[in-house]
Amino acid sequence: MNIKKITINELDGLVTLFDQYMVFYKQPSAPDTYREYLNERLKNDDATIFIAYSQNQQPAGFVLNYHSFSSVSLGKIIVLNDLFVSPLYRKQGIAKGLIDSSINLAKSTGAIRVDLSTETNNLPAQSLYEKIGFTKETDYFSYSFVVK
Repeated sequence: MNIKKITINELDGLVTLFDQYMVFYKQPSAPDTYREYLNERLKNDDATIFIAYSQNQQPAGFVLNYHSFSSVSLGKIIVLNDLFVSPLYRKQGIAKGLIDSSINLAKSTGAIRVDLSTETNNLPAQSLYEKIGFTKETDYFSYSFVVK
C-alpha cells in the first residue's frame, strides 16, 4: 500500500473513489459534479486529501481533511470529513493508514486534534476509531441547519 497527498493532476483516481463513496451514502452517481467539487477544494487549498494505492497501483481509498479552528480550545483542528476504502481493498489496513495520514497532517500543521463523525450504525468504523485512540464525544451534540 502506498499513501500520498493528492494533487489536481491525480484527480481521476480520486473521482472514481469519491463517486463510490457518495453512492455508498445513497447519493447519485455524478462523477462530473464530484470532479468539479474536488477540483475546487484542491485549487482553493480548502482540503488536504490523501489517496491510498494498492500494490498494483490502483486507487484503493481516500481521506479528505478540512482545516478548521476551535475557539474554545484556541487551536487549529483537522476535520477528517470523508474516509472511504473500496470494498475490494477492505480489511487490509488501508483505512488505518489513511487515518494515520490525517493524524500526521495534524501534527505537522500544529493542530491540537483530529475530529470526525460517523453514522451511528457504522459499527466497524467506530470500532476502528476507538482502537486507534479516538474517543466518542459525550459532552456535545451535533446539529445541522439546512439552508435552502
